[in-house]
Amino acid sequence: MAATLESGTIPLFVNNQLQPSAATRFGAIFNPSTGEQIGQTPFCESAEIDGVIQSAHKALPAWRDTPVVERARVMFRLVALLEKNADSIARTISREHGKTHAESVASVRRGIEMVEFAAGIPTLSMGDTVHNLAQDVDCETYLHPLGVVAGITPFNFPFMVPLWMVPIALTCGNTFVLKPSEKVPMSAMRLAELLKEAGLPAGVFNVVHGDKACVDALLTHPLIKAVSFVGSTPIAKYIWETGTKHGKRVQANGGAKNHIIVMPDADLDRTVSALQSSAFGCSAGRCMAGSHAVAVGSIGDNLVASLAASADKMKVGPTDRESNVDMGPVITRQHLDGLLTNIEKGAKEGAKLARDGRGIKVAEAPNGYYLGPTILDRLEPEMHVAKTELFGPVLASPGWHRSMTQSS
Repeated sequence: MAATLESGTIPLFVNNQLQPSAATRFGAIFNPSTGEQIGQTPFCESAEIDGVIQSAHKALPAWRDTPVVERARVMFRLVALLEKNADSIARTISREHGKTHAESVASVRRGIEMVEFAAGIPTLSMGDTVHNLAQDVDCETYLHPLGVVAGITPFNFPFMVPLWMVPIALTCGNTFVLKPSEKVPMSAMRLAELLKEAGLPAGVFNVVHGDKACVDALLTHPLIKAVSFVGSTPIAKYIWETGTKHGKRVQANGGAKNHIIVMPDADLDRTVSALQSSAFGCSAGRCMAGSHAVAVGSIGDNLVASLAASADKMKVGPTDRESNVDMGPVITRQHLDGLLTNIEKGAKEGAKLARDGRGIKVAEAPNGYYLGPTILDRLEPEMHVAKTELFGPVLASPGWHRSMTQSS
């Protein structure tokens, strides 16, 4: 990984080469476990991004005309490299994001599954032929690459989410420009290195960095034909509106408040175990984290009490070293401050703090961004914390269903 850093500044990846950025603005990269700055991300401007897109466009004709089975062979080689390097990739993820090592390894494994799927594109990209569709008329359908496409990915799964996009787009014959989250760019650079090692031709996969200016450059550039995004709902709406306005295909995945309904006859121990994993795993930095437990009937009070007792036993600590912890930090100091503000707001609105994870002390890493498992109980529908995705280890549990009984 040290090879991808120049004086702590993350380079671009263009034409299979690491290229120092000409940016004059930068964002700090922190190790969330310690609060220490471990690098900086350049905030590229439109002229520099245009050069990267032009490189991807130049590489397009040869890659598009490469037989699909040969494109798939790159994915087979990538799978082998990912398997070989899974542990070291996971350590990079843990260092820049804060996942436990087990969580980071699991995210790499999920990414590998997507590469394996992409290796099967030859059978999925076949066209159709219909003879005698009408008198003396046959119909043939061919699938063609779009061209240069872009991915804008979030901080919470810095290696897995790019693998939702990149392998399929490449195997279908497109060239790709990736803009990873400026908070966690190191994992994306590992992917770039491995794609090069797998034999991907120069210019087919590229990495740029930045903030809104970089995003806008991708959304408005005439050579970008499609954009895939995962992130918050407000940004997803902006990506959709801006990208489609400029004639691009756009898929924009935003946030959600995920509700888990617990019926009165649920197995309490198994439910508590599942809820704990869903609500607090990955510090709840998952799109599908169970952030709202709706207990129906008499099980509600016992469920909350049992979950709070179980959460008390979770070990919270640094993930950038060999340590047996159940939950790591959240991504940044700003994100932690936002979670603390929302917890306080929930309490002021009348929610009961069945478990308060604020003020947790991690002796070996006192400057890390830690919040212990938190449970806000007895929420009402109009409360801010009942309607907002907090994206942290804060489980909400409403009280209005407690009086309901299981229907006959």
